[in-house]
Amino acid sequence: MVRSESALSRSALARLGFTGLSGAADAVDELSTLLAVDGAELLGGAVAADPDAAVEGMLRIARRDTGVLRQLMGDEESRAIVWRVFGASNGLADFFYRHPDELQVLGEVGSLVPSARTLQERMLAAVGAVDGVAASGEDTSWVALRIAYRRSLAEIAAIDLMTPEPATRIAAVSAALADAAGAALEASLAVARARVAAAVPAEDVARTQLAVIGMGKAGARELNYVSDVDVIFVGGSADEEALEEGRAIDIATRLARETIKGICGIEVEPPLWDVDANLRPEGKQGALVRSLGSHLAYYDRWAKSWEFQALLKARPIAGDESLGEAYLEAVQPKIWSSAAREDFVDSVQRMRERVTEHVDPEDAPYQLKLGVGGIRDIEFTVQLLQLVHGLTDPDIRTRGTLESLDALVAGGYIGRSDAAIFAADYRTLRLMEHRVQLRDLTRTHLMPRTAEEQRVLARASGLAETAPAIWELWERVRREVRDIHTRLFYRPLLSAVAALPEEERTLSTEQARDRLAAIGFRDPAGALRHIGALTSGISRKVTIQRHLMPIMVRWFADGSDPDYGLLAFRRISERLGDTSWFLRMLRDSSGAAESLTLLLSASRYIGELLEWIPESVAWLDNAERLRPRAPVKLDEEARAIQTRHASVTSALKAVRALRRRELLRIAMGGVLDVITIEELATALTAITDVTIQAALRAVRREVVPPEDDSFEFAVIGMGRFGGAELGFGSDADILYVYDPGDVDPQRAQSLASQIVAGLREHLTDAKVPLDLDAGLRPEGRNGPVVRTLVAYTEYYRRWSVSWEAQALLRARGVAGSSPLVERFMAMTDSVRYPEDVDEHALREIKRIKARVEGERLPRGADPHRHLKLGPGGLSDVEWLVQLIQLKHAHAFPALRTTSTLDALQAAVDGDLMAAEDADLLRDAWLLASRLRSAITLRTGQTSDALPTDRRELDAIARLLGYPERSASAVEEDYLGTTRRARRVFEHLFYG
Repeated sequence: MVRSESALSRSALARLGFTGLSGAADAVDELSTLLAVDGAELLGGAVAADPDAAVEGMLRIARRDTGVLRQLMGDEESRAIVWRVFGASNGLADFFYRHPDELQVLGEVGSLVPSARTLQERMLAAVGAVDGVAASGEDTSWVALRIAYRRSLAEIAAIDLMTPEPATRIAAVSAALADAAGAALEASLAVARARVAAAVPAEDVARTQLAVIGMGKAGARELNYVSDVDVIFVGGSADEEALEEGRAIDIATRLARETIKGICGIEVEPPLWDVDANLRPEGKQGALVRSLGSHLAYYDRWAKSWEFQALLKARPIAGDESLGEAYLEAVQPKIWSSAAREDFVDSVQRMRERVTEHVDPEDAPYQLKLGVGGIRDIEFTVQLLQLVHGLTDPDIRTRGTLESLDALVAGGYIGRSDAAIFAADYRTLRLMEHRVQLRDLTRTHLMPRTAEEQRVLARASGLAETAPAIWELWERVRREVRDIHTRLFYRPLLSAVAALPEEERTLSTEQARDRLAAIGFRDPAGALRHIGALTSGISRKVTIQRHLMPIMVRWFADGSDPDYGLLAFRRISERLGDTSWFLRMLRDSSGAAESLTLLLSASRYIGELLEWIPESVAWLDNAERLRPRAPVKLDEEARAIQTRHASVTSALKAVRALRRRELLRIAMGGVLDVITIEELATALTAITDVTIQAALRAVRREVVPPEDDSFEFAVIGMGRFGGAELGFGSDADILYVYDPGDVDPQRAQSLASQIVAGLREHLTDAKVPLDLDAGLRPEGRNGPVVRTLVAYTEYYRRWSVSWEAQALLRARGVAGSSPLVERFMAMTDSVRYPEDVDEHALREIKRIKARVEGERLPRGADPHRHLKLGPGGLSDVEWLVQLIQLKHAHAFPALRTTSTLDALQAAVDGDLMAAEDADLLRDAWLLASRLRSAITLRTGQTSDALPTDRRELDAIARLLGYPERSASAVEEDYLGTTRRARRVFEHLFYG
């Protein structure tokens, strides 16, 4: 025939996807001639992943036999199918080359994949089977079976390739491939019966039961085009009186071997795929066929966790149906109780890691199945979730990955968003896997390495057009899969649920009340009411709560106050309403649920703040969000708040909310050991600084008019606040100072007083009080609250007493006019770091210290348990350090610090104190500081006394990291530590 120049032009061929344009034109021309079909007509509908390979495959067949191919290429619909199949699969092209008559199947392709029944009937017919026995046991029967299988495979592939969006049809195609494999095994078993009956009495073969149990993808009906088919063989006798079990197992073993040989033995027609029986008991070392009883005995005594995971997908696919169903029914309870085995979750996680570790490093970037972000990540995640939660929920006891994802979503075990991404990515990965296997009908799970083969994959899958685009998609899917896998597969909740005692998984009301009392709830009836309120209803939120409750109740019980913890959790849940992220985070996050139960059962301070700021629970998903924010960031936020609010009242209400939020962050970080006691003190000081600074800016803006801008005002931090050593519940000791500038002195005094009043008014917070305590001012409670810098200077020069100079050692500028702060600090340096120390003043300090110990302790308090004023407590350490500073700071600049611990180290560095003594003092100061904060966190109230109640003391000990029931241990540690510190104090302070 004459070549159609327009049809075979290079540009036309290039548009169709041909790459070898000259050779392609010649090949199309020859094919057109052989088939007697016009070139333009031949290329009509030529949509192919690899059109060059398609033409080459068709040409090979046409040179041998044009009959069926000419018929197909003359029909528009059939021609399109031929192009798709030959362009996607060299392997099927080779099959049709060997058997050109089988091409007829491409003209019979419908819209639906063949059913399991249809496939089985076809393959049994191919071997002439009657009542499960093939017409012949000759090798020709196996050849006929393999041809029939590949003909059906071609039909399934054609339907798959003609689907506009093949990813949406993955489940149906995979199920058909699994059904075809089951049908092939059934037909091969029929041939095996005919072969074995030649050497064994036919009636014994008939009495022998052999069930083929599909495992893995075959059992789940999600098979690939070319994949090992994992099986387990179960044998038995249909009539033990006529055929004893042992003899039946021998015959069944012969049948199994012959069945395998029929599928993957060497014959004229190539093997179909490997039949892998290595998942059987004892693996390769175990018997190929066992009785049902032998299987069950093995699973009861010897089976490892991974073997139960493998059984999750078990399904009878060939052979004796009744025996297969009996096997399945017998192993089901063992599968769904396996997650309760010790370290089950860890063992599954380790197994997945071992699979990843054994991937060849050169293959890792291309590994669709086994590598990071591959199919196995999805499958292992889904299976682990099923096995753990399937302990109590039969609705998720499903086989297939996609149907199991749907069941897990419906049960609330996985979020809709994660499940949707997982499902979409699973379909994408499986489609890629199907196409790379279909290419040459070889068992591979690797992305193509060359750009040309990647382009073919892109076109065959319909997922992209170019090699870079398909590779970019692969990389994105890997990242998504790995991210979700890591979050879900390593959920601490999984190990916790799997480890729940059986009696706690399902309980009657009475049993539940008794159980709650037994594990530590003091009001089990109240706890039951809270649990009922959280788990009653049919909403998705309630469904997830039901899954969370058993393990969260156990975690609450492990805390020091489970009753309060559960109550607080209920309140927070109700405050958050149907907010989706909350329960999703508790279910999916790495440790968020356990952390929340720890916080709520350990700390009323945190629980009460969480009720006001429930959205802060989200911080538990990321430890970095529990770390204190930088002071500059806090200051920026406070300033931004002030720009958004016109009035002082609304601005400072928002600033107080900022302070509450940051106090909560610091408290949560402290209890969860994200931050140290030193970081905690620094952070508490920083948020207090920012709050006072914001308040002073707002109040000054309202009180001081522009014409009085020369008026300066500042707040000076004193005591632990000045030393940046605040704990939870600490007051903020301060001094107020101002400089009138050009303002009339009397007016300036009025302005200063208004600012002080404004600060007190707007910083009042009933939830987390911020007490601005000016008690360390000159003349104490009897002196004016605010003074000018000149008045301070004159007072300290003429009338100050020793304790007032001592108090200035902790003075630090906090807020207000920077020049004024600098002048104030310069003035204080001459007072607190004197060149010559008055010995009388030092004696007075020692006298006052002794008087304080006797007079300021609360009536009836045990001095040894008082964290601040007791022997070896905070006061002892701080007064000793301050005495050293007064005496030596002029000569040792390193002592000029407001920090107790820094000054203590400077004393050691200056040889003013032995390092061993400093260590004893530091230990006592830190322990007392931690205990003081722990008491506030535990109770929500401030106290300086170590509790005597053993339950409270134990709760406080646990906040400090002690194990359960450590009341005596923390008490002994504190008394011992402070006793040693007191000896050092008395030696160095009193001499």
